[in-house]
Amino acid sequence: MGLFGKKSEGGLMDVIRCDEQEYLVWKWRPSGAANSTKKENAIRYGSSLRVKDGELAAFVYKQQNGENQDFILGPHDQTIKTANFPILTSIVGTAFGGASPFQAEIYFINLAGNIQIRFGIPYFDVFDPRFMDFAVPMAVRGTLTFNITDYKGFIKLNRLINFELEDFKKQVKDAITKYIKGVVANIPADNGIPVLQMERKILEINDLVSSHLGSRLVNDFGVNMKGLDIASIDVDKESEGFAELRKVTSEQATKTTIAQTDISIKNLADTQEINAENMSESLKIQREEAQRAQKLQTEGQNMSAHQLNQQTKVAQTAAESMGKMGSGGSGSGGGGGMMDPGSMMASMAMGGAVGSGMAGAVGGMMQGMNDQKQSPPPPPQVQYNISINGVQSGPFGWQELQQMAQSNGITKDTHVWKQGMANWMIAGEVQELASLFTATPPPPPPPPPGVL
Repeated sequence: MGLFGKKSEGGLMDVIRCDEQEYLVWKWRPSGAANSTKKENAIRYGSSLRVKDGELAAFVYKQQNGENQDFILGPHDQTIKTANFPILTSIVGTAFGGASPFQAEIYFINLAGNIQIRFGIPYFDVFDPRFMDFAVPMAVRGTLTFNITDYKGFIKLNRLINFELEDFKKQVKDAITKYIKGVVANIPADNGIPVLQMERKILEINDLVSSHLGSRLVNDFGVNMKGLDIASIDVDKESEGFAELRKVTSEQATKTTIAQTDISIKNLADTQEINAENMSESLKIQREEAQRAQKLQTEGQNMSAHQLNQQTKVAQTAAESMGKMGSGGSGSGGGGGMMDPGSMMASMAMGGAVGSGMAGAVGGMMQGMNDQKQSPPPPPQVQYNISINGVQSGPFGWQELQQMAQSNGITKDTHVWKQGMANWMIAGEVQELASLFTATPPPPPPPPPGVL
């Protein structure tokens, strides 16, 4: 066997495999020695390599130009051949009939296993940005689960030789403690979650921490975070900061509630005042319109009387002129002059015109009075609010109330109110509205022809 005849020096045909049950990284040593040596790493070309499903075999060659690696993903159960080892092809020579040994460290990496780390972060202070004077102590407990998916990135960031899982887990645990503490302490300011509500916002906080922590584990350790489970966020409720913060937030909530109630009451009062002003203004406008119409009617009647008076004066003047007519031309002697025919005709014409005008004026006045007597009185000018099933609406004028009464929109039992009334009343008890509900129904139609 020569140089490679002893097991401790490598070179014999070996079965390279990993029989560990729980591991993340495991180094294969043919001699079982604790330390890696060149002799130990002398792997005979043609040895059998067995890689289970979910495993990776990494061959690390230390060359003058640095380290190179070949990776074999499981499942794999073949002898070592250059067809599966691109880097090995350039290393193994033709000596010993192509069966020469080569130097390599072989590491098995578990890609299927999940590693769990339980963490407990002791109390640290968290501040509500609204009340920075009160520090509330909090503790966070939970479990982190990770695995390896990017094995090249993992090998680049971690030393494989003498890899110890417990040491690696401690490094990861120290890092996540720092990350989780930093994220949770800033959640009230960055995400608007009050400190006193953080205990019951645990799912939301878990998602916020996960979004920060996943990328850090990839960049710092080359591992993939499969899950973060924050089991509890414990608040030190016996601390002075918690008691003071709870007191001040309770007082502020009470003040806010009172302020909101006052605003609601003021808004209601303002609305009622505006409605009352609108109703008063509407009634004022209606009164002014009625007064204006009455004034116009009175002025029309006065104008007719004035015209009659003027025509009467004209008639009187004409009569006086006729009475004063005497002789117009021969005035040599005593009184008893002769009547002037021209003046008499002019006076008669004037009197006829005046009489015609007076008759027309008197006739117009009489006609207007008759028309006024025959035309029905205008509907009463009313403005009522109504309340149906507790819902207030209005105000409504007479015609609107009449239409609603005809369509059973309002009845005698409907509550009504108008400006000046002390309380709401039943519509049937308001005298002004009584006519709305006393309309005589139309008579039935006559029987059809031929029916006795």
